[in-house]
Amino acid sequence: MSYKIGKFAQLVNISIDTLRYYEKMQLIIPKRDKNNLRIYDYRDVEWIKFIKRLKATGMSIKNIQIYAKLRYQGDSTIDQRLHLLYGQKNILKTKQEKLQSNIDFLNHKIGVYQKMKNKIINKNKKI
Repeated sequence: MSYKIGKFAQLVNISIDTLRYYEKMQLIIPKRDKNNLRIYDYRDVEWIKFIKRLKATGMSIKNIQIYAKLRYQGDSTIDQRLHLLYGQKNILKTKQEKLQSNIDFLNHKIGVYQKMKNKIINKNKKI
């Protein structure tokens, strides 16, 4: 099944302007019909979903552009694409560790205040 830009934009839940921007940035290279209109198919749907996930990981547009270029070059670029994905994974792991450290800090401080609160409550019960 193929889709023109309007239907495709609805299908992947992004604006036509965003699709055109993605095309300008060479993130997606749609096929063209005999009238030079953009034509998208199920592979493009999956590709846009993947781009959206890469963006959700915080991958830069520059790195997504590099990934897209490699993807369009074919299977000989798998190692380079893996390198980009591992790099992004490492960035996320570092952020996860920092986030966990902040959660641990807050949990410790909450524990301190809970103990203080309990001491005050117990002290007031004795009075």
